[in-house]
Amino acid sequence: MKKVLLIAAVAIMGISAKAQEFRFGPKAGFAMSTIKIDDKQDDLNERKMSPKYTFYIGGMAEYKFNDKFGIQGEVLYSPLGGKEKIDGVNAGVVFVGEQTKVNFGTLLIPVSAKYFITEGFSVAAGVNAGIILSAKQKTVVGSDFLDMEVEGEGGEVDIKKDIKTLNIAPFIGVEYMLENGLFFDARYSLGVSNLSNDGSGGNVKNSFAQVGVGFKFGGN
Repeated sequence: MKKVLLIAAVAIMGISAKAQEFRFGPKAGFAMSTIKIDDKQDDLNERKMSPKYTFYIGGMAEYKFNDKFGIQGEVLYSPLGGKEKIDGVNAGVVFVGEQTKVNFGTLLIPVSAKYFITEGFSVAAGVNAGIILSAKQKTVVGSDFLDMEVEGEGGEVDIKKDIKTLNIAPFIGVEYMLENGLFFDARYSLGVSNLSNDGSGGNVKNSFAQVGVGFKFGGN
């Protein structure tokens, strides 16, 4: 009986070890980023932030505990942010408008739990820790016949002192991997951190969607 139990235990351990799998590799793709500003900032009440279309690039590592469950960590870089446009008003002789672009150079560190519906198809949920390395704003003042950048007021300015460093964003996503290791994924990260650091009492949040491709090395 003891021998039977020992053989069964060894067999279970062997199956478990075989199910464990470590993979790693590069990934890159397209991102759509938005900035949400609440009503506490009076000068921005009538402004609507539009999506900024950008990219991301980096690497990932995945560990599967068994055929169904795994964890994944990544390190990515993406210039996130948003755009805001103010419709022109009649200034007497010209029709003046304004467009502002905000850029957050962000190091993303997403960590997620994964559930494998099939060997190649999985869903994931986790948290994205974004470290904002730089924050810049560029405003263009335009008219019917003129586009003008005003340095210091309308040109590109550093706003890092007004933006907090950490952006926490929970996310959900899906992934499909081919047998050769090539994979495609998509996810949405909802920014929950208030990034405003200017003391005005306003609330600034950065959310973003990502669609990308990568390749996984390793595995059994």
